Amino acid sequence: MSLVVILTALDLEYQAIREKLINPRLHRHPQGTRFEVGRLADGRSRVALAHVGKGNHSAAVLTERAIAEFQPAALLFVGVAGALHPDIALGDVVVATHIYAFHGGTSEDDRFRSRPRVWETSHAAEQIAQHLCRSGAWGKDLDSRPDVHFGPIAAGEVVLNSRLSSHARWIRDNYNDARAIEMEGAGVAQAGQLNRALPVVVIRGISDRADGTKETTDRERWQQRAVANAAAFAAALAEELSTEEPTRRSSTMPDTTRNIAKGNARVGVQAGTVHGGIRISPEPSRPTDLPEALLSFRTRLQQARAAERLDEVTYKAAEAELAVADQALNTETPDRKNMLTLALKKLRGLVGDVAELAAELTVIIALAQALS
Repeated sequence: MSLVVILTALDLEYQAIREKLINPRLHRHPQGTRFEVGRLADGRSRVALAHVGKGNHSAAVLTERAIAEFQPAALLFVGVAGALHPDIALGDVVVATHIYAFHGGTSEDDRFRSRPRVWETSHAAEQIAQHLCRSGAWGKDLDSRPDVHFGPIAAGEVVLNSRLSSHARWIRDNYNDARAIEMEGAGVAQAGQLNRALPVVVIRGISDRADGTKETTDRERWQQRAVANAAAFAAALAEELSTEEPTRRSSTMPDTTRNIAKGNARVGVQAGTVHGGIRISPEPSRPTDLPEALLSFRTRLQQARAAERLDEVTYKAAEAELAVADQALNTETPDRKNMLTLALKKLRGLVGDVAELAAELTVIIALAQALS
């Protein structure tokens, strides 16, 4: 399965997600950002979690950093927000269908004219979230399952805590379909759009009504309750998104181009546009049959674990899929090729962060599909 990045703005939001991870492992970015990478307790999805702080600007920068570091299948931003409609109850969850960056505009003599920017949630990601909501399974561990609302979310640089202020009236006049208001979604959505339409979903638990009662609702611990609900939905959605085939990557061009030189030959690169990395290396010794290929791969898998390029949970899950592949290979049944191919594809999803292992599995899958 592919990795999903989850970002939060507040520490209580971070802790709500972290509690759902098994054995989170520290991952340090060269510029100092700290991620924790672990597997969801109720599934097999791998998650990279980070705390980005408040505001759209810092959220955009660290979203970009997370995408470059992990190349995730999807990115979720999870936290609390204020409700803008009376039909949304405290503790409910709002999933953004699109994000308004509401501070854009022009100031003229007679008034301030709004010039918002809007980023829509990808159709595929929204469809998965809608299906998850209909299934109802996501809230099985909650004392009472809240309602989930789909609609626009307004993201700016202020905490709105009034229904009477000029700012509140301006929001109602210009963004009256927005379901909730918060401070990070616009930065996250823009960073996702700039990265080849990476699926980005903003998920917010409603902790106040943006009406002047925020101090009261905070004392009543609605932030904690709201973020627990949002975290439950986010964890279930991450599991669903990680099983989807990545659509943002080209199906015709691999992320890494390998040019191989034999003997004393020298090789260069001639290309128009190159996406991903280019590696020039001597010709590797390639296994000629499937049993040899699987044996070689198991050795490389063990080496990757010893070098700490794979965590223990991922390594054990990969070994389990490799055992299934071995069993399928040695079973004389009509569907053995399908069983073998499925196990190998799952295995490739598990080790996708280690480029050479994923590339080797692509060759092995081709050998498996050639079985008679």
